[in-house]
Amino acid sequence: MPIINRIAAYADEMTAWRRDFHAHPELGFEEVRTSRIVAEKLRSFGVDEVVTGIAKTGVVGVIRGRIESPRAIGLRADMDALPITEATDLPYASRHPGKMHACGHDGHTTMLLGAARYLAETRNFAGTVYVIFQPAEEGLGGGRVMVEEGLFERFPMERVFGLHNWPTLPAGVFAWRVGPTMAAAAQIEITLTGRGAHGAQPHLGNDPVVIACQIVSALQSVVARRIDPVRAGVLTIGQITGGDTYNVIPETVHMKGTARWFDDEVGKRLEEDTLRLVRGIAESFGAKAEVLFRRTYPATVNEAASTELARRAAEAVAGAANVREMTEPTMGAEDFSFMLNAKAGSYIMLGGGRTRKDPTVHNPGYDFNDAILPIGASYWATLAEQILAPT
Repeated sequence: MPIINRIAAYADEMTAWRRDFHAHPELGFEEVRTSRIVAEKLRSFGVDEVVTGIAKTGVVGVIRGRIESPRAIGLRADMDALPITEATDLPYASRHPGKMHACGHDGHTTMLLGAARYLAETRNFAGTVYVIFQPAEEGLGGGRVMVEEGLFERFPMERVFGLHNWPTLPAGVFAWRVGPTMAAAAQIEITLTGRGAHGAQPHLGNDPVVIACQIVSALQSVVARRIDPVRAGVLTIGQITGGDTYNVIPETVHMKGTARWFDDEVGKRLEEDTLRLVRGIAESFGAKAEVLFRRTYPATVNEAASTELARRAAEAVAGAANVREMTEPTMGAEDFSFMLNAKAGSYIMLGGGRTRKDPTVHNPGYDFNDAILPIGASYWATLAEQILAPT
């Protein structure tokens, strides 16, 4: 079964929705406009119930099939943008400086809306489909908040599924994996306090910039020399800020970074070594270090039976040749992991057809490929119809 014809007929409308979302990006827990439009569209499609306000700006639509059944599944899309200034010059580029849909959540929201429209029109299934529009995936844990606010108690479901665009896969190709698929993550924040001085008189100060450089170098040894080479880990410092001008040694330097892992023992080692090295190096230079290692997302782990259901639906839409097993997990993190910790389910990827030279996710030049909107929507609809097929 290829793309569903009825969904293909929505393609132009879906493109318009996606580009409207793209032009009006909203950050986590601020998706007021996006949430309102999602709820309005669900109501206009004839969705049975539309529940708003879960996790502040989250929306859940309830679609009941033609045949009554206690069975139910959940389909989830994320809605938030990133704090990035867009650099695409597209006619539908972000109208809000410093905010951009640079990860494709505008496309995720649109694909699930397309599927919700089709499912509400046809209802060719037995039971209930919950369409879950989640806020604040980018670092703020909107998935965790939805679970804590009773998502699965209020909307009881057997399984929950997620989908992410993957730009470097060929357009329309799906990728799946059983077990660990995306990494656990932590945010690292470091404040170094030394003693400021004139840049021409460094002996009168205690330079936190030099200390920061020593810390960056030392942290690179943690994964290289403290983690078993066959067990993955990442430790990255992504931001160093301090000082006001070229000839002044600052009093303080701030550093931010991230750690990633799959195995919890690796996570513990990354945390312990980061705290020990940063504090020890600062002390050895006679400075102070405040260190925060904040675990944000657990690993995204796909359940085998749910992944088989996802694979089967993907093959029905794209053909077996265009559905591939991921040979390795990715070190990217995803807060759908909180839902998978609470409920059986699976998270798969849909190719966007970009080359490795093209801007990819979290890049100011990235743009979602609208050609895959009907493919993703057809996957969601097919998944629902297959799992909840009348018996």
